[in-house]
Amino acid sequence: MMTMEEFYATGRRTVIGTLAFTAEDIVRFARDFDPQPFHLDAEEARHSLFGGLCASGWHTAAGWMQCFVRFWKDEQRRLAAEGLHAPRLGPSPGFRDLKWLKPVYAGDTVTYAVTFLESRTLASRPGWRINTILCEGENQHGEAVIRFESKVIEFV
Repeated sequence: MMTMEEFYATGRRTVIGTLAFTAEDIVRFARDFDPQPFHLDAEEARHSLFGGLCASGWHTAAGWMQCFVRFWKDEQRRLAAEGLHAPRLGPSPGFRDLKWLKPVYAGDTVTYAVTFLESRTLASRPGWRINTILCEGENQHGEAVIRFESKVIEFV
């Protein structure tokens, strides 16, 4: 089994997927997880500092995860077809520097990407690694809307 570091060059940015944000999706997510007026009601949102219905930042972050999980499943299949074993990835022990850089409005499409930054072995857990990745999303105009750095556990 190879490591992520062997599959992905440090600093290489990989697009992992695209997600369209509809008004219906924005309101549905907000109702359950972030019920603020500018996420729930287009008219109230028009009079807010955002000037229109926009997605919760947590919605844009969840969109990144949705795209990453789909991407990683596809990568596992691709590598298996090449006779390679993808690294086993576990949970994330955390993230840092989460920034919502620009609102994501109803009708926007966000393209998400990941950049492999570094990897280190865990002395306390033989065969385990902690990978650091840069997670980003940009709207259809190429404007950055979300950015954060995440850690990902890798098992052998």
